[in-house]
Amino acid sequence: MSKIVDILKQRILIIDGAMGTMIQRHKLSEEDYRGERFKNWHCDVKGNNDLLSITQPDIITNIHLQYLQAGANIIETNTFSAQRISMADYGMEDLSYELNVASAKCARKAVELFQNSITDDQNLDQTSNIENRESVFVAGAIGPTNRTLSLSPDVNNPGFRAVTFDQVMEAYYEQVKGLIDGGVDIILIETIFDTLNAKAAIFAVKKYFEDYSIDLPIMISGTITDASGRTLSGQTLEAFYYSIEHCNPISVGFNCALGATQMRPHIEELSALASCAVSAYPNAGLPNAFGEYDEQPHETGHIIADWAKEGFVNIVGGCCGTTPDHIKCIAEEVKNIKPRVLPTLQKD
Repeated sequence: MSKIVDILKQRILIIDGAMGTMIQRHKLSEEDYRGERFKNWHCDVKGNNDLLSITQPDIITNIHLQYLQAGANIIETNTFSAQRISMADYGMEDLSYELNVASAKCARKAVELFQNSITDDQNLDQTSNIENRESVFVAGAIGPTNRTLSLSPDVNNPGFRAVTFDQVMEAYYEQVKGLIDGGVDIILIETIFDTLNAKAAIFAVKKYFEDYSIDLPIMISGTITDASGRTLSGQTLEAFYYSIEHCNPISVGFNCALGATQMRPHIEELSALASCAVSAYPNAGLPNAFGEYDEQPHETGHIIADWAKEGFVNIVGGCCGTTPDHIKCIAEEVKNIKPRVLPTLQKD
């Protein structure tokens, strides 16, 4: 843990961009998703991107590698929905552990390929490339599930919940086990729209750490859904932060839902609150009428560089719609900017 914490004091770290956006570029068919192993699966699996870590591991590894070559220090495993609650949509609940191990191994392979590659990559100058090789990490990505613990899915029964806290916690525990067995360096609980779900994830992570006598860094990233500055479940930014700070994350921040322009005031507010590092990986602007993202790499890079110059951030990258080109521009823009200085807390 001390290695990444020490690096965060020295420079701004870069987290990767969108996995889904890159997968879409391959225009994969139902058969591609199924592969040989699942060719007779009883339901459609196209769209189950996490499954590709098993059926198309070379594609996933190559996407990770492209982000590393673009300048990413932290790559996220292809496991956003790889827990049994979300996998139930495809009847693949029992694959959860295997999916997480496979995804972590894809990311680890990409790191190995990157670190062993010749130092004349055209995406980075030689000095930056060497520096980046020595500080790359695999973050085990834990998404929010497709169920919420704070809200009822039935408008006629506000007290109803489609899932219990214990069920969510147990699903996350299994996911954490797979990620750690696969070799991740960090646990990243991300795209949090319901802090109660995040608390279940935190509980699962801490329980696993205690059960197996290990300790990995934890990153937390929530989602502000609109200009109100609240999460989908109605929590303010400040309330969100104080709800999760007990787990002593190495970073807290926001990703998804908003583009960099819209996210700025929330990152500024968070930077004044957080006693740990602040992370931000926004979308490539807001989606157009076709659900696509038009913000160009240099635009995203320039906006995030302004945040960095203001001293708001320690970790930056991209979410939906971003590509290795976006990450390259972000990395170039912030490489000579000092990271946000963590506040010194007063002791009673």
